[in-house]
Amino acid sequence: MAESGVWWKHVTGNERGKRRKRLVCCFEALWYHVCGEKPVLIVISRDPEGKERDDYFLTTDLGASGEEVIGLYAGRWSIEDTFRNTKQFLGGEDPQSWKGQGLERAAGFSFFLYSAVWHWYVSTQGSRITWKPKPWYPNKVTPSFADALASLRRVLWQRELITNSEEPSLLPEITETLTEILSRAA
Repeated sequence: MAESGVWWKHVTGNERGKRRKRLVCCFEALWYHVCGEKPVLIVISRDPEGKERDDYFLTTDLGASGEEVIGLYAGRWSIEDTFRNTKQFLGGEDPQSWKGQGLERAAGFSFFLYSAVWHWYVSTQGSRITWKPKPWYPNKVTPSFADALASLRRVLWQRELITNSEEPSLLPEITETLTEILSRAA
């Protein structure tokens, strides 16, 4: 259906505050394994220039337009990314608390830490590139949460190594390399 070209409609949608032109193909279908007899709306979003891969969305809201579905998903992405980072990097998925409101407090504290790391990074590092460029991602321009957290670790460990040493490091390049590796591994 999508390859025929008949089903595509040119739209301009709002994706996280930016207007983007897309080709959209929408149709209802039955997905028995997931929804039984209840129909779902399938939305396919295509880059008109053909640079990006197609995106596929499913919703049970049959009254939603393709532009709405794409915009809602784009708006949800930053929330999902925050949940993932909080669980993956700050231990928010497996708190070591089993009593009373400990679980809720641990989750809240994880989100507080997440915000504190980003606040520190933005206010102290600004738009500086604090990560080492990787061969598989040479054009990276925005930091990830892992980059921000590694940068914070690097600053704290360098401060600890320098202030607690009786004499300055004889091999600063080894100290710098070790700090960089540890900041990513911790």
